[in-house]
Amino acid sequence: MKQRRSEIILALDTDDIEEARNLAKLAQELVKIFKIGPILFISHGLKAMDVVKDGGGEIFLDLKLHDIPNTVKGGVKAACSLGVRMITLHLAGGIEMIKGAVDGAIEGSQKYGGIKPLLIGVTRLTSLSKERGLHDDVLRLSEVAAKSGIDGIVCSAQEVASVKQAYGDNLITVVPGIRLTKENKDDQARVATPEDAARAGADYIVVGRTVTRSSDPARALQHVVEGIENAQRS
Repeated sequence: MKQRRSEIILALDTDDIEEARNLAKLAQELVKIFKIGPILFISHGLKAMDVVKDGGGEIFLDLKLHDIPNTVKGGVKAACSLGVRMITLHLAGGIEMIKGAVDGAIEGSQKYGGIKPLLIGVTRLTSLSKERGLHDDVLRLSEVAAKSGIDGIVCSAQEVASVKQAYGDNLITVVPGIRLTKENKDDQARVATPEDAARAGADYIVVGRTVTRSSDPARALQHVVEGIENAQRS
């Protein structure tokens, strides 16, 4: 069976709302989901959402919620009023916190009449190096995600195959740390090319600086697309 094509998420990690708007507009033919994280959201609040919504895109709200269960439940429920497609939370918060998030997503989607957002649990940040036991730690947190009933996890490309082997399509894999060349790591440690991530079976790949800080973002984004297409053909 041919594997699902990896979908691109473009990270709008800037405090300049006009820059974010221009990037979203430039990418809208190739990208449906845009990541809004702490930088853009804290800088501009709900106005940041309009940058994506005005172009018909969907929002990946990457605030990595991590608090007591009731607070996370309330945060996820409130996020449902914004019509977001995906929300992140830290799996280190434990099963009760994650179950609270699931309850919040159900209650929020019922209250605000929207589609229940995908809850994505962060395992270990891709800025962390290949320390001893890191791979096993990601798998342990993936088990927490599966038992808690959320939709997927954030992991590096190096862990995707193991997660898919263990959980198949029951856990969506969202892979950041994407670089057009592995040599250009910036502050990331566990990086991968678009082709490598797609070949590993990533459901979503998150691209940021490799596109947004390029001298030619449109061309860089096209290279990402081509990498995914190459993986599909191989």
